Amino acid sequence: MYVAVKGGEKAIANAHRWLDEERRGPVKIKALSIDQIKGQMSLAVSRVMAEGSLYDPELAALAIKQSQGDLIEAIFLIRAYRTTLPRFGTSLPIDTDSMQCKRRISATFKDIPGGQILGPTFDYTHRLLNFKLLADGEVMEAVNQSPEPSSMPHILELLNNDGLIQQEKATSERPHDLTREPLTLPADRAVRLQALTRGDEGFLLGLGYSTQRGYARNHAFVGELRIGFVEVEMTIPELGFSIVIGRIEISECETVNQFQGSKTEPAQFTRGYGLVFGQQERKSIAMALVDRALRWKELGEDNLGAAAQDEEFVLYHCDNIQATGFVEHIKLPHYVDFQSELELVRKLRHDAAELEKASE
Repeated sequence: MYVAVKGGEKAIANAHRWLDEERRGPVKIKALSIDQIKGQMSLAVSRVMAEGSLYDPELAALAIKQSQGDLIEAIFLIRAYRTTLPRFGTSLPIDTDSMQCKRRISATFKDIPGGQILGPTFDYTHRLLNFKLLADGEVMEAVNQSPEPSSMPHILELLNNDGLIQQEKATSERPHDLTREPLTLPADRAVRLQALTRGDEGFLLGLGYSTQRGYARNHAFVGELRIGFVEVEMTIPELGFSIVIGRIEISECETVNQFQGSKTEPAQFTRGYGLVFGQQERKSIAMALVDRALRWKELGEDNLGAAAQDEEFVLYHCDNIQATGFVEHIKLPHYVDFQSELELVRKLRHDAAELEKASE
């Protein structure tokens, strides 16, 4: 590290102070509060929670403030903090059928039980700068932000009832926990979904896009995209029954994919699946696309050699914290390594020059 350089420790301390000044910005401007970040930058908060593997909007907002808006650095801070937390138990699987939806759409069926709920989205906005936001004192119209809880069964059950979509296999096995156990290959689908949930949104977006452009057999429709709140339950051994310990916001996407059948499976629809913390519909759709591409082996399909079909490539490169560490470590001192390579190049050039003289 740079502390090995003469005066390095003092320089690093000064760099930290300078960073604090840059993060704070002009002191004449009121500092951002955690509540402001949590309430007005909720999409950034959602990403930090999802890729940091910790659902806590307040801590995610704190990490965003501390990291000067660098979301990968904020995710790093959240993951580091998460390692200090004890684990008291395991919650029960969440029931997304009972989600209190604030957004629920389907690209496959027009009329769906419960209706289409457009919700808060940029999909229908004009991509024009709103200069009204430059003015202070925004006035917002009141809207209903608390939809009534109601049972909203998944739309793909319509296909499931007719036997037109592949049946998902239930399992009672304890899922592998990527936050506490290392990734091993080959990985089952539960592990892959965990890795994709924690994966970098941009990386998954690129991979998902590649599957649609022909770099995997992936012609998908959004069967259902839903965003809303679900209750989290946990069984308390002393009580002998489960209780609700909290409520979280999630985004869930199920894609419907064409499937002409294989040696092991009949012609039917198959699905891709994505579920992440907070409101992250782009991430959940990309996740579902990549999930479906990775299922080629279990469905008996041919591997087309696409990046999104390569389990090792996807799972070992989707984590932005690992990627950041390896990419950014090259800016740290490598004086000894470089000097050895420098001497090697000089020697090779000297030997080549000697051979050239000898041949004259």
